[in-house]
Amino acid sequence: MKLYGFFRSGTSHRVRIALNLKGLNYEQVTIDLRREEHLGAEYRAINPQQFVPALDVDGHTLIQSPAIIEWLEERYPLPPLLPTDSWQRAHVRAIAAIVACDVHPINNRRILEHLRRRFGADEAAVNEWCGRWISEAFDACEALLGSPQYVSSGPFCFGASPTLADVYLIPQIESARRFKVDLSRWPRLIGIDRSCGELDTFRRAAPSAQPDAS
Repeated sequence: MKLYGFFRSGTSHRVRIALNLKGLNYEQVTIDLRREEHLGAEYRAINPQQFVPALDVDGHTLIQSPAIIEWLEERYPLPPLLPTDSWQRAHVRAIAAIVACDVHPINNRRILEHLRRRFGADEAAVNEWCGRWISEAFDACEALLGSPQYVSSGPFCFGASPTLADVYLIPQIESARRFKVDLSRWPRLIGIDRSCGELDTFRRAAPSAQPDAS
């Protein structure tokens, strides 16, 4: 397996976590977004959408992190990232979707670059933009994870082991720190982040642990 990604990319981060949780070995190929390598012809030939990550498996190229992670879950079902109970699976997917559908798309690099170049947003404005959407999402996640139907008896989003919800949530928490969001009002999320941070699978996937981190 060959993973094309960037250390600070939240979508690359979540795929690294999933690969680690599945116990899979993979080679990392850096696509440096700071140098706009994703816009070059070489990477366009790999992923016509020109986003990271892309995962090459035996000559097949998978794009879009939700599709990659779903493929990993189907191809390598153990350890599972989804509960066996259908209600709990829906709850896990809902938390993941809050991040993947409602926060990340409007906070990713191309949107922020457009805010800077088209509207003259400075770093304070960019941080405020990101912080608003992250905060709304985290308010919802904190409330949902504490509600009777969601409440977990374990240290992770749902139970004693990480699920798809943790795979998506932790990179978003990392992103929140980068955009200077005060996390103190979400103690449940802080606790989940701490529990995940104790696992080698999550530590090895962290942006600061990647070979292209700087």
